Amino acid sequence: MRFLLLFHILGAAFAGHASAVDSSATPASGKQLLAEFLLEYMEVRYPGVDLKREILYVSVHSQRLYHIHDQQLIREYVISTSAKGLGEVKDSERTPTGLHQVQERIGEGLPAFIILEERKFTGEQAVPCSERSTDRITARILWLSGLEDGANRGGKVDSHARHIYIHGTADECSLGRPSSHGCIRMNNSDVIELFDKVPTGTLVVIYDN
Repeated sequence: MRFLLLFHILGAAFAGHASAVDSSATPASGKQLLAEFLLEYMEVRYPGVDLKREILYVSVHSQRLYHIHDQQLIREYVISTSAKGLGEVKDSERTPTGLHQVQERIGEGLPAFIILEERKFTGEQAVPCSERSTDRITARILWLSGLEDGANRGGKVDSHARHIYIHGTADECSLGRPSSHGCIRMNNSDVIELFDKVPTGTLVVIYDN
């Protein structure tokens, strides 16, 4: 509880100061404090997990994704999680919580706003923030797989089978508030940048704080 309360306080404070594209908006010392608390919590919550790997921390409360590299918080991004809140059940259209990893990377080399349907390039380019763009997946997909049996892996709560992605969105105007159908939406330039930095197997942890 102590760790989660600290995440909530820190995340809320950072959400009020972070830029959508520039991680320098929050003081570096504060960001690193967040990373240290997160890593301390994960060490207790997930014993045996290698925390020296790349880690993506999704804060649902602050609608931010934090990239931790070599135990240092190096970047933050404005995102959008589900408009229906949190949940792991199939067809709920909610964002799952807990520990995940990047199982597959899709879209390498594609331009921004290129539309992907069923993880394939359609040949179309989305019009940003138009009425038709509200649920378009664009540019890149990081397809997640849950790592917690019965919580986000297996049966009706399997994140991979639910097609939970971190992906680009044509509806960039909705970022910063919950508006997705369960996935984690990102700005096109941001998801392209992130895609190039994180390999398959990158840890992704999603918390409501």
